[in-house]
Amino acid sequence: MPGGYDCPCKFGMKADGQGGTCNGGPTLEKANVIKLFRKDELKPILKKSNLIGKGCFGEVYKGILDNKLVAVKKPINGSVLESDQFANEVIIQSQVIHKNIVRLIGCCLEVDAPMLVYEFISQGSLHDILHNSNNKVAFNLDARLSIAAHSADGLAYMHSKTNNRILHGDVKPANILLDDNFIPKISDFGISRLIASDKEHSASIIGDMNYMDPVYLQEGLLTEKSDVYSFGVVILELISRERAIHSDNNKLVKNFLEAHMKQKKATEFFDKEIAITKDLEILESLASMAVECLSLDVDQRPTMMEVAERLLILSRSCKL
Repeated sequence: MPGGYDCPCKFGMKADGQGGTCNGGPTLEKANVIKLFRKDELKPILKKSNLIGKGCFGEVYKGILDNKLVAVKKPINGSVLESDQFANEVIIQSQVIHKNIVRLIGCCLEVDAPMLVYEFISQGSLHDILHNSNNKVAFNLDARLSIAAHSADGLAYMHSKTNNRILHGDVKPANILLDDNFIPKISDFGISRLIASDKEHSASIIGDMNYMDPVYLQEGLLTEKSDVYSFGVVILELISRERAIHSDNNKLVKNFLEAHMKQKKATEFFDKEIAITKDLEILESLASMAVECLSLDVDQRPTMMEVAERLLILSRSCKL
């Protein structure tokens, strides 16, 4: 079939000996909203020399399809969600079109765990810019605010402006990619629902512990406010240029919140590169916003839309 949605599994996804179209291919074909690539089309890209990233969900390869640069995400030891559930998740992602969200171009279903094809974003991630000690780059407050505001706008769009409410579930600097103009694009949203590294535990909590909402960790219920918490950690990293590390009891977040409770100014946490007198008021506003996002009382956290609006105002004031 053109595009290819043949199921490769030997016994069928339910181990009932009924192979065929258990990967949701017919649903995707009928929806006609996403391109289905054949395995042979992606094979030249899946070379070690093209590997540009590796994470808990799999490997990312850079290549060219239809004369366009793409990023192909190949799951490691993964298994797909069953049938139409997977197809519907892919359809939802393919319909999300926003300047600050990485676009899903297509997928390949001729493999055990579907490979996803995204537009390629050229300048790496916010994590690389903030924390690459081998090649530390200048990073002024104007650029940081712009990235924060546009990233928040992308997340707000996912939460409230799409036909289906979309939660990210793994907001972190590594999932905020930057294009040639330093414009951020949110990546990997909903991927934990598309691909489960261990199918028997696919309902378990998936995400980066360094940025994970403690309420989500305790209750196991992902909400928009879970993404808001994670974005609060991102804001804290933006103003401090320090990494949030869960294994050291997340001292960055803990010490920051304790300082706030003791009514201390957040100045000691500000990155020296941006902690100049004329910008301290803006930085204090950013710190206050981070505190609200990091509240353990979910109801006290702002919505992503509110965060985006406030960041836009701060970004404009920084340019004055």
